[in-house]
Amino acid sequence: MVRTKLQRCKDCEEYGLGDICKHCDGKMETVAPLKYSPEDPQGTRRRQRVDAGSDIWIESLPTPRKVIEGEEEE
Repeated sequence: MVRTKLQRCKDCEEYGLGDICKHCDGKMETVAPLKYSPEDPQGTRRRQRVDAGSDIWIESLPTPRKVIEGEEEE
């Protein structure tokens, strides 16, 4: 059972609501990520598993823009 109605075909990338693509008969996959809940009962365990807050974890996060070395941040 899918968690969201909007689906995208893995082969032709067409959007639809079914499990099978109407254009190429390919398999459809979910487009949107799972919903986030601030009351997530497993949130603490998940953050411990990825060591959230550590220097290595912070450096692994994507940056919204390229930082040029030698240039000060505003």
